[in-house]
Amino acid sequence: MNPRRLLLLDSDSSVQDHLAGLLKKDDRQIENVSDSREALDRIRDGSIDILLAGPGSNGFDPLKLLRRVRSIRPETKVILTGEADPQKIIQAIRQRAFSYFHRPLPTTTLVEMVQHAFEAESWQDDIRVISARPEWITLDVRCKIDAADRTTHFLREIQSDLPQQTAEDIASAFRELLMNAIEHGGKNDPRKRVRTSLLRTSRAIIVHIADPGVGFSLDFLPHAAISNPEDSPIRHVEVRAEEGKRPGGFGILLTKNLVNELLYNERGNAVLFVKYL
Repeated sequence: MNPRRLLLLDSDSSVQDHLAGLLKKDDRQIENVSDSREALDRIRDGSIDILLAGPGSNGFDPLKLLRRVRSIRPETKVILTGEADPQKIIQAIRQRAFSYFHRPLPTTTLVEMVQHAFEAESWQDDIRVISARPEWITLDVRCKIDAADRTTHFLREIQSDLPQQTAEDIASAFRELLMNAIEHGGKNDPRKRVRTSLLRTSRAIIVHIADPGVGFSLDFLPHAAISNPEDSPIRHVEVRAEEGKRPGGFGILLTKNLVNELLYNERGNAVLFVKYL
């Protein structure tokens, strides 16, 4: 089997060396370039699986580079690194970047995302921008776990100016509810989509998630974490194990502890949460 190819673009050779060391694996071939035009030449000439693109020595706009790569080899996954700028992150999502990281780079998360990129299949249309401004972004997300992970990371990047714990609470609550929507509303069917919106005011972050399912009622979750009796906190785990199901209800329970307000619509197939700033 031919090794998978990862191309690193950065004008700083020390950054290239650091990333190459972090991302090295036996089944990968890692190549370094410092110029965006050279990166494009490599992509034209060969099968580059992933381009991890920081600033090039020639000042080439990374978003312009992304557009060029998408036109030359749309199957190449592009992970951009740059400023913590919501407008640029939104443009990266629109132009179907695989991911975006602001600097300084979080090494553990970056390593995990590169691994996800190598494993991802049929990924280009997993996240659709319906409407996007930094204070109000609406996305359609395919019912796939890796699409949920990518979406969560994009929204974490957009909110990176928030205090770290606040941002982490929002990201964790968002992912839990998005996963619930994908697993229960969408039945993990990649033909289906979940619509999610993130709104930011001067005083709060508001998240709305609507899934394609028939809905549910909290009153009819007898064997879930949220409805455990006080004297048996793991009762739902035991019951679901007997039924051959994984534990449920943790997403709702966790989210209630992370946000200030949590509301479901009448059918139970749309949820909204508020986190005060």
